[in-house]
Amino acid sequence: MDAVDRQLIQALRENGRASYAELGRLVGLSGPSVTDRINRLEAAGVITGYRATVDARSLGLGVTALIGIQLSDAVDHEDVAARLRTLQEIEDCWFIAGDDSYMLKVRAGDVDGLERTVRRLSGIQGVSRTRSTIVLSTKWENRVGELPDGTQA
Repeated sequence: MDAVDRQLIQALRENGRASYAELGRLVGLSGPSVTDRINRLEAAGVITGYRATVDARSLGLGVTALIGIQLSDAVDHEDVAARLRTLQEIEDCWFIAGDDSYMLKVRAGDVDGLERTVRRLSGIQGVSRTRSTIVLSTKWENRVGELPDGTQA
């Protein structure tokens, strides 16, 4: 992967609907060359998909929380993960090292909705404890590949 590939990735992160011609103008290549490069990045698994970024508040999900899940001894981690997947409020789920086994990013309409979600989490077989941190504001998300000065790696 070279500097042009990195520029293309950043441009797609900023505007996933940009045409190959637009991308070509940004990086100084023809549309067909851009198409080839993007196809190669997709085939290599660097670009894994395209999606719309949605403002959670506009969907009525004004509360975001990070919830650590501690599991009971001798529990099947994959079974717990499958049960967690059934909760629509969970936006992201990471299996982590440390005191907690899973870290969840949860969206809820309000604090009462968050409380209901925490109660549902606590009722999942194998979950021994939850620890919630409410997000006050989001300064940024999705910075993959960005250096601290805002340029691309």
